[in-house]
Amino acid sequence: MLKFVKNHMESITGIEIYPIISLVIFFTFFVALFWWVITAKKEYINKVSNLPLDN
Repeated sequence: MLKFVKNHMESITGIEIYPIISLVIFFTFFVALFWWVITAKKEYINKVSNLPLDN
């Protein structure tokens, strides 16, 4: 089964760019998320973390 998929994918021209694009999107998303977590204000984090308990 894997051999069939691999042979089929190799016949598509220009397909080698898609894993690179996926890696760049994945890496950019998690770097941005990490940056947001590091720079988030403590008051905002406390306020949002207590929202489920306010009811």
